[in-house]
Amino acid sequence: MKVSKIKIKVFGYVQGVFFRYTTRKVARKLGLTGYVKNMSDGTVYIEAEGPQDKLFELLKFSKQGPKHAQVEKIEHEFTPPTNEFKGFDYEF
Repeated sequence: MKVSKIKIKVFGYVQGVFFRYTTRKVARKLGLTGYVKNMSDGTVYIEAEGPQDKLFELLKFSKQGPKHAQVEKIEHEFTPPTNEFKGFDYEF
C-alpha cells in the first residue's frame, strides 16, 4: 500500500456550502490526515496524506463536493508524504 500526499484546489461555488465540514468527514472516514481550508480567492484548498487509493476517493469527492456546492474545476498534484499531520481538521 503506497502512502502519498495530495494537494487539491477546488474552484466554483464552494464556500458557505459545508464543503470543509463534509471534506473533513469524508477524509476522517477514509483514515486520511491533513486539513481543508477556505482561501481568500474563494477556492477551497485540501492537503491530505494516506494510502493512494483513499486519496483517489477524496479526489473523486472533491470533484463533486457536498449537495449545494457547484464545483467548476479542480487542480491537484501528488507529492511525497511528509507525515506532518496528526489527524484531519480545518485550518484557518
